[in-house]
Parts: sequence; C-alpha cells; structure tokens
Amino acid sequence: AVEMALTDKPSHRALSIIENLPKPVIAAIAGYALGGGLELALAADIRLAADNAQLGLPEIKLGIIPGAGGTQRLPRLIGAGRAKELIFTGDFISAEEAWRIGLVNKVVPVEELLAEAEKLAKRIAERGAVALRMAKSAINEGLRMDLEAGIRYEHQCFSLLFATEDQKEGMRAFAEKRKPQFKGR
Repeated sequence: AVEMALTDKPSHRALSIIENLPKPVIAAIAGYALGGGLELALAADIRLAADNAQLGLPEIKLGIIPGAGGTQRLPRLIGAGRAKELIFTGDFISAEEAWRIGLVNKVVPVEELLAEAEKLAKRIAERGAVALRMAKSAINEGLRMDLEAGIRYEHQCFSLLFATEDQKEGMRAFAEKRKPQFKGR
C-alpha cells in the first residue's frame, strides 16, 4: 500500500497528456468502458458512444476507488450528485443514460461509431488550429480557476488571437461570404 501511494502512476501522466494535448481529442466508446477505460474516455474532450456501450466506475465493488482521475473528472463533467451515485454504487449505465446525463456527447449505432467520430474530427479540423488550441486552453485552465479569473484568462486568449493570420483570414472570409482557409498561424 505504501508503494502504491508513493508511486507516480504512469496512467496519471498519460491521461494528463491526453487531456492537455493542444488539439481536441475525441473518444469513440463501444462495448464496455469500465474503470480505467472510462477514466481514459473522461480525459478526452468529446465522447461519442455506440448504442451497445456500457459505462461505469466499478472500483468500489473491489474495496477501492477510481485511481486515474475518475473522482475528479467525472463530477466536473456530470455534476457531483450523479458522479457520487455512479462511484458509490459501481453501477454500469447504458450509452443512452450516459447521453442523458451529459457523460457522452452523442450515441450512434455501433456500426456508425468510427465514421461519426471521423466526421466530427474533420469538422473540427476545418477550424483554425490556433483558435482551437486557445479554446481548449481557456476551457481547461478556466475550470481550474474561479469564474472571475477564468473570464480574465479567456479574454487574454481571445486578445492573443487578434495577432494571428488565421483571425485575419477568418474575418476576411466572413466578410467575403466564403469558407476560410486557415493556415494554423
């Protein structure tokens, strides 16, 4: 037990890296996403689920608790009350229930899951890379701050974007009623 408490878990670092990648991360969930599998999906920015998905944090049934961020990321996503119920009972929920409570963004038939994730990724990839990076940073960092500090940080990110080529192209394309050609600068 002492060894476990003193160990810097590689899973913590890996999930933190995923959560803080400068690009959006989409999790495509099919079948069972339990324990560490759900904690991995929680580190993603967007979660899509197949209609056959079952999600849960069953660690309590083993006399332990989620150990890779589940007790922290889940309440921030779905609220403390719902997160406590899932963590305290260890129950699994269906994809539809996960969608209803905001744990996943969308539920699709299992055979369409990867195509749906790719379609969403392509839509996101059409946006300005610098603005995407700033939006993700504003959200992630803002969640670690109080509201007033988060709003100040958002404004800093917003202001920095006015120095980018992408912002100028985006505004020009809007005025010219055409699709912008972002360069990531």
